[in-house]
Formats: sequence, C-alpha cells, structure tokens
Amino acid sequence: MQIFTTKSRIVITCHKWLAPALESEVIALGYEIEQSGQTSVMLLGTLQDCIRLNLNLRCASQVMYSLKTFSCKSPDDLYNALSSIAWEKLMQPDGYFSVTSSVSHPSITNGMFANLRVKDAIVDYMRDKANERPSTGSALKGVVFNLYWKYEEAEIFIDTSGETLTKHGYRKLPGKAPMLEALAAATILTTKWDKTTPFINPMCGSGTLAIEAALIATNRTPGLLRNHYAFMHLIGYEQAMYKQERTLLDDKIKKIDGVKIIATDISSAAIATSKTNAEAAGVDNIIEFAVCDFERTTIPKEGNGVVLLNPEYGERLGEETELEAVYARIGDFMKNSCKGYTGYIFTGNLELAKKIRLKPSRRTEFYNATIDCRLLEYQLYAGTKRTDKQLNKANETSIL
Repeated sequence: MQIFTTKSRIVITCHKWLAPALESEVIALGYEIEQSGQTSVMLLGTLQDCIRLNLNLRCASQVMYSLKTFSCKSPDDLYNALSSIAWEKLMQPDGYFSVTSSVSHPSITNGMFANLRVKDAIVDYMRDKANERPSTGSALKGVVFNLYWKYEEAEIFIDTSGETLTKHGYRKLPGKAPMLEALAAATILTTKWDKTTPFINPMCGSGTLAIEAALIATNRTPGLLRNHYAFMHLIGYEQAMYKQERTLLDDKIKKIDGVKIIATDISSAAIATSKTNAEAAGVDNIIEFAVCDFERTTIPKEGNGVVLLNPEYGERLGEETELEAVYARIGDFMKNSCKGYTGYIFTGNLELAKKIRLKPSRRTEFYNATIDCRLLEYQLYAGTKRTDKQLNKANETSIL
C-alpha cells in the first residue's frame, strides 16, 4: 500500500460556509475540484499532495485521505470491514494512534462507541498480525484515523493533519472573543482587497484580521508556523518530502513595499496583544498599530482599499442598546472618513447592523462558532457615483 504515491479521494474539511474560499485556495495550488459542499472540498491525490495541502491552506480544518468505503449496517459490520485493512503497512505495530468520527446511524447512540470499535479492529488486527499492539488515546499526537458513517455507508480516512489547521500557530494571546484564524482568512479572501491597496482594521482586538491580511499580502502560509502533522507518523513518510515542501514556502514569501495595513483599538491592552501575536507571525514590521477610538483611525488618502470592522454583537442582555450608538457611529465613520474605500462589517447581529444606515451592496454568510453571521459590503463612493443629495438619501435606507 504505497499511500504516498497512490491516488485516492482527498476530503478537505472546513467550518460552515468557508468552502468557497477554501475551494479558491485549492484551485490556486493547481488542483482540480471534484466536488464541494458547505463544509468540505473533495479532490483526487496522493499523501504527498496531502503534505502540500496541509502546509499551504489557510481556510481548512483537516485534510483527509480515504482508505476504504464500505456498506455498514451495524457495529459488527464496521469491525469486520476494518479488519481487512493492512494496518501494519500504515503504522508501526507498537506505535500510537487516535480515532475521530462523524457518525449518524441508529445503532450508534454514543459516538465514542463507534471510535472504540475502530480501535478494537486495529488493535486486534495488529496483535494477530505482528504479535504487538499499538497504544491509543484521544490526544492527536500520532497517526489519526477518521470514520465517517452516515446511514448505511461508511468511509475510513487517514486524517493527515491531526491537530486542526484552523489555528495558524501565532496567537500566543487570544484576547477577548477572538475570531478563528481560518475564519479571518476566509473573510479577507471574500473581500475585494487586492493585497496592494490599504487594509484598515479598526477595532482590531487581538489583531487576527490584520495579521491574516499581512500573511496573505506577503504570501506567508500557515505551514511556516507549524512543524508537526499526523502524516509524519505514517509508514513510508520521509522527512525529505516535508522539507521540500517547507522550503517552497520560504521561497514563495513576497516582500511588499508601500502596502499599508493599519490596525487600531481603543484598548492599549488589545494593541499590546496584537503586537505580540504579530511578532509571533513574523509580520509585526508590516502592520501599523495605534491606540485610538475607531473614528480616529488614520485612513490613507489614496483610497481604493478596504476598511473592515468586526464589532461586538451584543450577545448579553442590555448590550444591544449600548451598541446601537456604536453601530451608528461606524456608519458615520465609513460615510465621512472612508470615501473611495470598500467598507465591510462582520457581525452576528443584523438588527444592530441596521443602525449603520448604509445599504450593503453584498452580503456573505459565515458562522462564527455557533453564531450565524454576515459579512456586509458597502461601496463608499468618493462623490463621483452620485450627487451628495442622492447619497445622503440612500444612506438613510437600510436593506439587510
């Protein structure tokens, strides 16, 4: 079983609604998409391809390599089907592995039971074949297998990532209600930012959006900040494979001159956190940080860039009333100070977004944890698109 050179189905998972951005990333790497959905992208490739995907993707969660698909009507069917796989060609008999799963079948009322049957099949096979048994547990520190079982069809994968790819490895201090790195990257990739014009991020919090923008502009990929993946524990893995791909990441880094990425926050503690995280990401010298109210953020006069804010959503009782004034100020700020830019608000509260009093030209759905969110786009014309009278009248109308 030469899995590093044998093509199989590769399923790249992601958080809900990140698939369009993920699909664009995969295509940019030169791969052909076979199928995509809300939370996954599928293609054909080898484990060598999985190494490359793991190191390059910003919006992915896991990169899964399919071992076998089979009919499965019961836990016994699961055990029997997995007992026919040559596990000794995938992992060391005395190695360590873990199992994750996504199961929807009436015979399984506890997902951990399905995981246990997978572990039993592998351990029993190894004991019979090699007279040794591997260790197993929940920590994703060795080989990782993933079971997908829905109705009467099942598929067993090698999870080549292990720990999730959604965390990009630089956030030493999370800050208050931080946006997941993969979500931040997908949000930026969804905007009209061309990576050469200004990127302005008032209310930056822990700096995730500004840092991801700097990483994207300089073509620094997440693999530069991580040195452990589950594929490293598979039989047939050679460090030269990884080193070759890792060297290519360094070669792809771009030097940018004159691109302004500005991040501000009214909290000095938030800016200190942002600077720490930016330094860990290697982009602290690219981002201009400032402590100020968002309305006092410096907006470069050249325009044509992007202004992106991720204000609070007002999840707790009483907060919405206080935030109504903040959202109204955001609308005034974009209308008066950001002419010539494209404005974006990422929010999980569409009622508050109405207080901005600007008409969005586009709405893109995202999820932040369990919160249904929208990325709202606003065309902030510099005065040539409409007369001031027409613009002021339109600004009073909000259609969300």
